[in-house]
Parts: sequence; structure tokens; C-alpha cells
Amino acid sequence: MERIPILRMGDLLLVTIQVDMHDRLAMTLQDDLTERIVRDNAKGVLIDISALDLVDSFIGRMISNTAAMARVLDAQTVVVGMQPAVAITLVELGLTLHGVKTALNVEKGMALLGKNHI
Repeated sequence: MERIPILRMGDLLLVTIQVDMHDRLAMTLQDDLTERIVRDNAKGVLIDISALDLVDSFIGRMISNTAAMARVLDAQTVVVGMQPAVAITLVELGLTLHGVKTALNVEKGMALLGKNHI
């Protein structure tokens, strides 16, 4: 089964989505990520979606739900690298990513997590 790698950097987890997301892969990522948050006692999650050109309502909800699950597990979530077309699509679909902070790139996202998880 196809999986997206989750890298540990101290008490943060880094997920870089480099493939087209489909529903099954999104659900697998959500399960893997929540498991890793608990196992690694992660305080922050950075999800890099810069390679995604399109998202549908399911993928948008998955990102929002993953952030909500992370919050319950005491970890903050930052999504970085959102393409303008993705942002437009999320707004047009009426999806607000509650509890999800965003940053333009990985560097700014890491800085944001560094300020919030200490």
C-alpha cells in the first residue's frame, strides 16, 4: 500500500505530500499521522502541500480533521506551501481549516511551530 513518509525532527513531525492525493491515501496518512503523534509524543505537525495542484472537498476535510485530531493529542498543525489554486478551491467549497495555521513555506512554518509548541 502506498504511504506518505512522516519524518521526525525533535518533537515535530514533517509530512511532505509529493504525490497526487486520493481518498484512500488521505485516510492512511491521517491514521499514520495520529499514530505517530502519540508514539513520538509530537508537539507539532508540519504538512507541506506545495506539490498539490488541486484538492477536493474530501482532501480539504481530511486536512481539517487531521489538525483537529492533532489538537486533541496536544499537537499544533501548520500547513505550508498552499498553491493559490488550492486556496481558491478551498474557499469556493466553503471549507475553512479550523485550527490549521498556514505559512508560505517550510521555513516559516517551522518558525511558527517553534513559537507555539514551547
